[in-house]
Amino acid sequence: MADASAIKEHMEVIGADGVHVGTVDHVDGHRIKLTKTDSGEGGHKGHHHYISLGLVADVEGDKVRLSANADVAVTFEEEA
Repeated sequence: MADASAIKEHMEVIGADGVHVGTVDHVDGHRIKLTKTDSGEGGHKGHHHYISLGLVADVEGDKVRLSANADVAVTFEEEA
């Protein structure tokens, strides 16, 4: 797991494949809270989602890279 203190507001969260997953709102305990603008469609729209810090592989500049591809990472998201 990467250093959580290196994760800052408005950083882009990307999958291992480089595909956009979300944008950091802030770190909340052992999870990254994503902004509502990345909340998906339908019933998921307008809710914050969370990604476990355990999925973070690295923090590279202004990007948080996950250890899973984006299409897999979103299946691990938790809804607020």
